[in-house]
Amino acid sequence: MEYITAPWREEYVKTVFKMKGCIFCHALKQENDKECFVLYRGNHNFILLNKYPYTPGHLMVAPYKHLDSIELAEKKSSEEIMGLLKKCLGILREQYKPHGFNTGMNIGHSAGAGVADHYHLHIIPRWIGDSNFMPLIGKTKVVLKDLHTTYDQLLSHFQKKD
Repeated sequence: MEYITAPWREEYVKTVFKMKGCIFCHALKQENDKECFVLYRGNHNFILLNKYPYTPGHLMVAPYKHLDSIELAEKKSSEEIMGLLKKCLGILREQYKPHGFNTGMNIGHSAGAGVADHYHLHIIPRWIGDSNFMPLIGKTKVVLKDLHTTYDQLLSHFQKKD
């Protein structure tokens, strides 16, 4: 059996478990979306960059309501999250030309959720060969773009009217 490790995420996991309160609720309360990397605010959900991305353009969609699982969400919220997934895929395809995507939710700590009490959807662009030896051997993750550059590149596309 082969294992894929992500040692660069250790800092994130340690931070999340020490943090008081919820990172998503905290981001929602901020007046400066750029500071929290919030790209879009819908009627029931919002889109933001993952601060510890697997790849450039790693997005998350989270509901405004602090719920631990999507089956607790109102229908209009869960329908909107799927619409926002489609929006994210379209923008990321256009801007970054990935070969594919990983999308999904980790519901509960045992499923790998770093933030288990506020469900969220991950959208991760993927390219053939985007995994390499650096994280394993060098304990270094190579991300081609920093978060501020990614935010600036994507923001105008999320602000366009549908």
